[in-house]
Amino acid sequence: MKNVKRLFDIPYYQQQNCPRKIALSSKINGKWISWSTDRFLTEANEVSRGLIALGIQPGDKIGLISNNRPEWHIMDIGILQIGAIDVPIYPTISEADYKFIFNDAGIKMCIVSDNELLKKVHAIKNEVDTLDAIYTFDEIAGATHWSVIKEKAHATEQHTVEERKDAIKAEDLATLIYTSGTTGVPKGVMLSHANITSNCLASFPRLPIDNKAIALSFLPICHIYERMMTYLYMLTGVSIYFAESMDTISDNLKEIKPTVFTAVPRLLEKVYDAIVAKGSELTGMKKKLFFMALEHGLKYREKNSSIYNYKLKIARKLIFSKWQEALGGNVKVIASGGAALQPRLARIFHAAGIPVMEGYGLTETSPVVAVNCADNDGVRFGSVGRVLEGVSVKIAKDGEILVKGPNVMLGYYNLPEATAEAIDQDGWFHTGDIGEFIDGDFLKITDRKKEIFKTSSGKYIAPQVLENKLKESRFIEQIMVIGENEKHPAALISPDFTSLKAYCETHNISYSDQKDLVGKEAVVHKIMEEVNQYNHLFGNWEQIKKIELTAITWSVETGELTPTLKLKRKFIMQKYAHLVRKIYAA
Repeated sequence: MKNVKRLFDIPYYQQQNCPRKIALSSKINGKWISWSTDRFLTEANEVSRGLIALGIQPGDKIGLISNNRPEWHIMDIGILQIGAIDVPIYPTISEADYKFIFNDAGIKMCIVSDNELLKKVHAIKNEVDTLDAIYTFDEIAGATHWSVIKEKAHATEQHTVEERKDAIKAEDLATLIYTSGTTGVPKGVMLSHANITSNCLASFPRLPIDNKAIALSFLPICHIYERMMTYLYMLTGVSIYFAESMDTISDNLKEIKPTVFTAVPRLLEKVYDAIVAKGSELTGMKKKLFFMALEHGLKYREKNSSIYNYKLKIARKLIFSKWQEALGGNVKVIASGGAALQPRLARIFHAAGIPVMEGYGLTETSPVVAVNCADNDGVRFGSVGRVLEGVSVKIAKDGEILVKGPNVMLGYYNLPEATAEAIDQDGWFHTGDIGEFIDGDFLKITDRKKEIFKTSSGKYIAPQVLENKLKESRFIEQIMVIGENEKHPAALISPDFTSLKAYCETHNISYSDQKDLVGKEAVVHKIMEEVNQYNHLFGNWEQIKKIELTAITWSVETGELTPTLKLKRKFIMQKYAHLVRKIYAA
């Protein structure tokens, strides 16, 4: 793999070492359609020649706004190997964010997947002076299909593409990825070819699969986490299938029977909650066996007696085998990232024979800094694993995690002051996360530096620690701990309405709509009861004293969450200011 230095080297490495009949696959009109490695690269080169014919120069910025699909990767390689810069953008962000990113990056051309996204871009097109052309992956009346780019390929010789490729250095800028903007306008993270390829190569030994494996991709490809993983799959020779949508993941898992996929903790929490809900509906011996399996799973690796191992073997055969079947039956590893994974979930999935390997990273680190691994006693529940080879991590005096290595970004686009603030003179990137090493070399994340606050009594509160624990309740979908400069911590809670409505049905609590539901005294009492089950795990000054429930499920669309499902704390405080005032009025 020594020759893999630039991102477009990766599919060529696959072609030379383990060409796939199914390199990429997507479901079109109810049928899985596949691209071989050869077809993938043939079309990528057609895109490259077409872009050159259309006047795209090295350094030009091209926007990609799309769901996960083979066409995205074909465009990606086609763009990168002629020295242009691709700018992947979340489909779910607002038109205002589109306008900012398009103008900040100076996007010259844009490719969108569908009509809805086309309308969003058209809405801001006249406010972006640099934007010359828009293409679509779907065939849409009145729009220019992306095949037009490939049709222009005849006007350019392949040797022109090869000359462009030869001129590209590993240290050159490859992509601009705009951060989610939890505290303000998005920042464009500049990642070079070397940033991302070094991360792929360092992550390669941590992925326990080979070129016979199958991956299902459904997390947003515009995020560096899923994007790096797809490059890693290509490097390994894994066949990549793209889920039709987030709603079809369950069906696609059963169809594809993947060996590996990536997930965010909230998805795993929902899977677990759904399993427990079904188990609660069982009766008699089946119910007893189900909860026995859960009990043993939650003690995984805490006990190692022959009796425990015997009972675990029974649990795997009778109960946990059903969990494996629900995920297709062939999963060897699930890579979890993007937020903290509850240790109990890691334990129980491992106990079920479904290893969930938690990792840690940021867009600015391309992204992986550390990750758990099955080899060399490489798993510690509650940690994000050992630091990748070639990457250095140290803990600053104030507890902040600092990172140095070939995966650290070039900087923030057009923001030299922000870059200097993030990367010090010695090359250490300041992550903003607080952490520590446990068992010698396993990194553990404890909170966000900027999110720790003081109450009026001078006590420090680490909100993420509380939030991650409280989200173990099946009645709590999202929670934000508040209380800066106030007399005690409190919480704004977006309930899990599925579980809450089921509870109301069981307890004969009538309501007209969700707004009426969260106002019911019995409902508020139930949620506070859930909160109190976890309060005792924390010091008295940390415990949640009051709560308010919101009548909607927080989401990217409603504004409370970033595209990577992190809380937009400032927005939430503004949107629910009336609830905050209510909490602290007395």
